[in-house]
Amino acid sequence: MAKTGTVGQPGAAYTFKDNREPKRRHTFAVIVDNEPGVLARVIGLFSGRGYNIESLTVSTVTGDEAVSRINIVTTGTEMIIEQIKAQLERLIPIHNVHDLTLEGPHVEKELALVKVRAKDHNRRESLRIADVFKARVADTTLESFVFQIEGETDKIDSFIELMQALGEIEVARSGVVAIGRGREIVPV
Repeated sequence: MAKTGTVGQPGAAYTFKDNREPKRRHTFAVIVDNEPGVLARVIGLFSGRGYNIESLTVSTVTGDEAVSRINIVTTGTEMIIEQIKAQLERLIPIHNVHDLTLEGPHVEKELALVKVRAKDHNRRESLRIADVFKARVADTTLESFVFQIEGETDKIDSFIELMQALGEIEVARSGVVAIGRGREIVPV
């Protein structure tokens, strides 16, 4: 039974939970007109229906800055993912929506800046871990480092977890940027 706010009233479609159907992580590339309010409408679609956004990045992709690409990472059942895609396609001024997860192989990368406050042995250890992960030192003081690391989300998560064991940390992440592999070009 769905959760409801009023006794005897059915819940909204997105509140019905089917624990048997597995949730999968999907990455969408959404091509939109670059105009005020577009991002708010996309976010409103997600929040209004109770869908979660795990990662969101936006950037212009044409020389005249008339078109932007929104990369969205979300998790849901197959039915929810289809609903998200259908609802995104109905929004104006969206040109097209691509579920990169279903369309085939794609490249996903993320950038993170990780500040670690560490002294003595932990300072040396943080440099060793950074070397293993191919993170570079972006800034340093006598008591801290700021590391820049890029790569897949799992790699960045692992790096952050190891750095947390060495001292206090602060993290700034870019979010996932994704693009399909191969010769196909997403039309703008």
